[in-house]
Amino acid sequence: MMKKNSIVRLLKFTIPYLNIVIIAAICVLLVNAAQLAKPYILKIVIDDFLINGKTEAGLYSITAMGIFYMLAIVFGALLTFGQVNLMNYAGQQIISKLRKKVFTHIQYLPLSYLDKFSTGRLITRATNDVEALNEVFTDILINLFRDIFLLAGIIFVMFRMNVGLAAISFVAIPFIFLITNFFKNKIKENFKTMKSLIGQINGFFAENISGMKLVQIFNRELEKQKEFKFLNDKYFKSTMFQVQMNSLLRPIIEILQTLTIAILVWYGMGKIIGGTLELGVLYAFTTYIKQFFEPINDLAENYNTIQSAIVSADRIFELLDQEALLEDLDTGIAIERLKGDIEFKDVWFAYNEENWILKGVSFKIAAGETAAFVGATGAGKTTIISLISRFYKIQKGNIYIDGIDINDYRLWDLRKNVAVVLQDVFLFSGDIRRNIALNDEISEFQVNEALELSCANEFIDELPGGMQEPVRERGSTFSAGQRQLLSFARAIAHDPAILVLDEATSNIDTNTELLIQQSIENISANRTTLIIAHRLSTIRNADKIILLRKGKLVEMGNHDELLQKGGYYKELYQAQYA
Repeated sequence: MMKKNSIVRLLKFTIPYLNIVIIAAICVLLVNAAQLAKPYILKIVIDDFLINGKTEAGLYSITAMGIFYMLAIVFGALLTFGQVNLMNYAGQQIISKLRKKVFTHIQYLPLSYLDKFSTGRLITRATNDVEALNEVFTDILINLFRDIFLLAGIIFVMFRMNVGLAAISFVAIPFIFLITNFFKNKIKENFKTMKSLIGQINGFFAENISGMKLVQIFNRELEKQKEFKFLNDKYFKSTMFQVQMNSLLRPIIEILQTLTIAILVWYGMGKIIGGTLELGVLYAFTTYIKQFFEPINDLAENYNTIQSAIVSADRIFELLDQEALLEDLDTGIAIERLKGDIEFKDVWFAYNEENWILKGVSFKIAAGETAAFVGATGAGKTTIISLISRFYKIQKGNIYIDGIDINDYRLWDLRKNVAVVLQDVFLFSGDIRRNIALNDEISEFQVNEALELSCANEFIDELPGGMQEPVRERGSTFSAGQRQLLSFARAIAHDPAILVLDEATSNIDTNTELLIQQSIENISANRTTLIIAHRLSTIRNADKIILLRKGKLVEMGNHDELLQKGGYYKELYQAQYA
């Protein structure tokens, strides 16, 4: 079912440009007046000058009629030019703001919500669905306004000229409503299917282009082609259904138009022969009938576009209506810099209902300490990092930083104080400096210092462009180790109170790793450092090592203490160095 307020909500976007829309609407009304005047002028010419042989009709001559007709054409053309430009300007402004609103909205949605949506679905709503509304604002909206007033004007003029002919002229209207209603539901349901399929196709492209190296390594090209063919064939069938519906609707309208004119001519000629109707009136009526069916034909032509826009509007507002889920970055305790004391107190967390990832986890990390989290894959190490940044909300327990529950902090300040270096590094298109600074608040000195501490300056100095070296999509022109070093420099440049290294040294060679270990010691003196590592050699000097097993904390202490205990940590250590 279409949300009844989708169209109304769309129209609200026109409010800032209401003055432009009003001027365009006035232009439309004047264009309609010119359109209505042309058949009436010809009616006068036929009845008064051609049939009756007059050289003048009251104050008008045939020359004056020609001038009036030409003025109506020129006047209408100029006003149409102005109206089209005004509406296109307003429409493009509206679409630009709507696209920005959708993008900004997605940015503030929590990860717990984004995890449920594929990349393709979100891209489709921010691009295809927004673009589907473009023609509505730039063309269809004002044309719909024009057509409504044109139809009203035609009906008024026709009834003023001859009531009987007017009644016959509109005999087809009930059939048009029945046919349109029949096609409406079928077309709309199919558009929902099409929108869903294009989202799947966009997601398929994004996923496979990003993972093309794996596809080629394992020779999965043919399998991926088959998967795409399946999606593409479904989209083709739904598209062809739309084409068939549209190709049926317009001819049916044209048949009704032709039948109406035929009945009108048959009825009118009888009246003309009987001497009760003038030929000019019949000519004017046939012209008005063509004008009357023009907007109906336009509606038939644009019916797919209108239905597509309605479905797209519903999908966009479905996303925008998730306002209750949006992260509030500005509410809470404001703080410039955290000390870095971290405490987990009986924390329980699950991504999905009761499938617990963390089960009653409790620990304390003092400000300035280096703490390492160790455990098998799925033990909950990365989850703990995500919870510290408040990417997800815990179901039970409390998380404190500097003795204050993290939910009480202003989210903007909390995340500003936490920097994360991920194993899977993401670099933005641009240059190296932009990827490190991310904004203009980071000075050149801070960038250079971060590069030096992270040892990234060694390979950047050898690049032709230095810090202005172009970075392609996802940093594809750099090695895995170089991308990791850049990510490390990015974290350091923002001077966080809490530094998180999530398997940050896994893609770096041994020599570089030694340099980074030294840089970690340099920068961790005034900040809390959290390390997630599988290679235990990288965390031997940590102040505290926390072992997780199936979501529970099983051991905690420094390297020597845990080896002396002879427990799970010793088993892992011996297994790695056996």
